[in-house]
Order: sequence, then structure tokens, then C-alpha cells
Amino acid sequence: MVTDMLPESWRGVLGEELEKPYVKELTDFVEQERAQGPVYPPHDQVFAALEATPYDQVKVLVLGQDPYHGAGQGHGLCFSVQPGVKTPPSLRNIYKEMKEELGHPVPDNGYLLPWAQQGVLLLNAVLTVREGEANSHKGKGWEKVTDAVIRAVSSRPDPAVFVLWGNYAKKKLPLIDQDRHAVVQGAHPSPLSAKKFFGSRPFTQINEAIAAQGHAPIDWRIPDLHQD
Repeated sequence: MVTDMLPESWRGVLGEELEKPYVKELTDFVEQERAQGPVYPPHDQVFAALEATPYDQVKVLVLGQDPYHGAGQGHGLCFSVQPGVKTPPSLRNIYKEMKEELGHPVPDNGYLLPWAQQGVLLLNAVLTVREGEANSHKGKGWEKVTDAVIRAVSSRPDPAVFVLWGNYAKKKLPLIDQDRHAVVQGAHPSPLSAKKFFGSRPFTQINEAIAAQGHAPIDWRIPDLHQD
């Protein structure tokens, strides 16, 4: 069952949601998909974002849509890829904005775990995908699970910053208590909308909001891994 993979820190806030009947149907669907061909991320990385950023340590929630569907790309953190995997276009644009805005060098990898370990929850709305088919697991139940994650962070007494890039992410705004949390909205960094994304200064907006909430800012630099 999906619940068996849920990290300990999230079980108390998501356990009730994952007892609902649709979760078994979702689990059965994903298992059937895996039996027929490659599905990303691997079984043990479906909840990697929740594993890397415990519930009580979330400072920032960045919402993506669904995992990368190329071979070896999706590993459970939105916009991120494993070491050794070529940096995808959307992340290249994020890095370009980071360099222009903050002066940080573009790293030689797309592995965003250092952000996650500082409290940046890199959450996709849909947590699995069939190889080569974007949005192939859309509407199967993952959105209910991740909406529960968003609501859980929103319901905490400790404030956070929600980052909603693109129209899909902005539809989640009603799930967020905007009286207590900060929201940074903007265009999606994909090549289709990057012109509007560039110059939006999201990293500065996020860190200013974090500081206003009494938290230490995020160090957005990603270290080089000296990949070939």
C-alpha cells in the first residue's frame, strides 16, 4: 500500500487521508502500470519529497505538476533530477534566473536535494508517471493526496511560503490560508513561458518572505558534482 512508504513525520497529518477508499484504487493502478512498463519515480522514491523535508521543517513549498517522464529522470523531487542526468529545460531556466538574480553560478547538475534539506518541499501534484507520457497518471487520485499535503502545511501554526509557478499551480491557491502564509506566484519556468518567468525575482521574494516569518533564508546555491 501507498501508506507503507509514507515517511514517519507525515503519517500523523496524512494518515487519515490515506485511509480513504480511493487510495487503494490509486495503489492498484500504479502497480498495474509498473507491471506493464517503466513508471517514474521508482517505487521507493514516490514520497522522496516528504522524506527529504519533514513536516515540521517545511519553510517553502514549491509545487510542480507531474514527474519528468524521461528514462531515469523523475526521482520524487519536483524540477530535480538525479546526479548524472542532464539538467532539463525548466530547471535550466530556474538556474538562469538564479544566476541573473543572485549571481550564483549555474551548477553542473540538476540535483536539488540541498534545497529540500533546507526546508524546501519540492512537491509534484501527481507523484508518478508512465515513461514517455506526460500527465499519464493525472486524475487517478494523486491530486487528492497532494492537496492534503498542501492543506496540512497550510494548517500548521508555523508559517511557510508557497511557490506557485504557472496556471496549474495557481489553481491550488484556495487550499492555502493566505492570512498566515506567504504566496509567491509567477509564470512557469518551462521554455513555453520562460520569457515571463525571467526577471520575476522569485528567490528574493521567497527569502524576504521567509525572513518576515522569522526563519533563516534558503541558500539557493547548488554545489557542483564535477560531472563529466
